[in-house]
Amino acid sequence: MDKETDPDCNNDAAFTVKRRTVLGVGASATAAGLLPVRLEAQEQPVAAAPENGTPTHISFQVNGEQIAMDVDARASLLDLLRERLALTGTKKGCDHGQCGACTVHLDGRPVSSCLTLAAKVDGREVTTIEGLARGGELHPMQQAFIDNDALQCGYCTPGQIMSAVACVTQGHATDPDAIREFMSGNICRCGAYVGILAAVLQAAETMEG
Repeated sequence: MDKETDPDCNNDAAFTVKRRTVLGVGASATAAGLLPVRLEAQEQPVAAAPENGTPTHISFQVNGEQIAMDVDARASLLDLLRERLALTGTKKGCDHGQCGACTVHLDGRPVSSCLTLAAKVDGREVTTIEGLARGGELHPMQQAFIDNDALQCGYCTPGQIMSAVACVTQGHATDPDAIREFMSGNICRCGAYVGILAAVLQAAETMEG
């Protein structure tokens, strides 16, 4: 039955009242059906998450120094380096393995330390940006970044340098395109890519020589 044939609907006000009445009844019925379920779910006991993870004992090398300690099984290598060992040269950028700012070397290969569990480095060797220089002499890659002005804000620079060193040592610094491909996981929000490429090419000559 439509509005034209229903005598109760000839008046717009009456139609509005009826519509509101129907909606109100429907809403009340819905609430009556759902509310007890929600309350029942809320009353179920919820186990509290443990405040601390399971401690795990690890022994490993950092920049040539032997370290033995207990770590939270959930902790990342990045947080271990920064918070427990005060090696703050390794930067926390995206914390999702997408920017490269936290790159370190694990057994000589570059890894995102934010995605690497600290417990996984047991018996292995970690090198951070602090471990590249020898005494008062900068690593050739560090010097090349300075010579070529391959940085602006500098936040991504430690991760860039660690990846660049691996690029050379793993034989990928053969031409500009190969370098760009290898370094593509390291983001420079300042856009210093031209200088970074020049720095890798310069350091490659010294390191390979």
